[in-house]
Amino acid sequence: MSEDIHEDLRKKYEQLGENHETYLKGLLHARPITYWDYIQVDTLLSLQNPRTDFKDEEIFIMYHQMVELMLKLVLHEIKQITEEKAPSEEFLIEKFTRVNRYTGMLITSYDVMTVGMNYDDYNAFRSTLAPASGFQSAQFRLIEIYCTRLENLVNEQGKKRLPAKPSTTDYFEHIYWKDAGYDRKTGKKTLTMRLFEEKYLDQFIAVAEKVSGNTVEDKVLQLQEPSEALLAKVKEFDRIYNIEWPLMHLKTAQHYLDKKGENQAATGGSEWKKYLHPRFQQRRFFPSLWSAAELESWGS
Repeated sequence: MSEDIHEDLRKKYEQLGENHETYLKGLLHARPITYWDYIQVDTLLSLQNPRTDFKDEEIFIMYHQMVELMLKLVLHEIKQITEEKAPSEEFLIEKFTRVNRYTGMLITSYDVMTVGMNYDDYNAFRSTLAPASGFQSAQFRLIEIYCTRLENLVNEQGKKRLPAKPSTTDYFEHIYWKDAGYDRKTGKKTLTMRLFEEKYLDQFIAVAEKVSGNTVEDKVLQLQEPSEALLAKVKEFDRIYNIEWPLMHLKTAQHYLDKKGENQAATGGSEWKKYLHPRFQQRRFFPSLWSAAELESWGS
């Protein structure tokens, strides 16, 4: 057995144009891997840097870091769908099962925020966070871009403003989330929006053009006769990601920003009661799979 492994290693490194004995000698001096090194535990636990002395601010930071890791898990799966030339039903069902599991965790984990922080402390330390906002999550936007055609990310009002043959840039000019930080009457953008676009907009446009024709939606629609089992998984993802999760976010915002009738502003400056609701966003990744009545009542 040892000779077989030695020969396999020799062939492996020979194919790479390398001398396998050099790598074997390196193993003699390598330290054994540990859990804390592999997971980078010390680095991970050092990434919480509160701006105030309120203890619950660290909970707020850790929760959002956890959300970003969950979004990365979703991206990890949907990127594979877009890269697969002709994904099979079995492959798609497995991937949608995974993203539905991750999204379900995002929904149920909101209790960490909703009932897990002191109300008064949160409303004190949150003022130090402006103009930062969860709106600025680039991974959230990338999931949208990978999942569906850009036209599905423009709500009905935005579609009325599009030119006859919109370019990628046109779509981003009228994309639904632009309404969270852009006053079309005055032409002014919030600082939250300006900083976000300065950092990410070029990347979003590049990704959208790269994935054009190969979004998750495109891959699903390319199937000749998709099974009911697959369609159920796809629609479940659309529903829980684009309705249930935003509504849970809205519920949490209401708990902290409007519980006592204060109607406080979001740190990013958006009209959060309106912006967070699925009826306003009208974000559907797979609109052709839903009936006219279901689309009309989306999020209600």
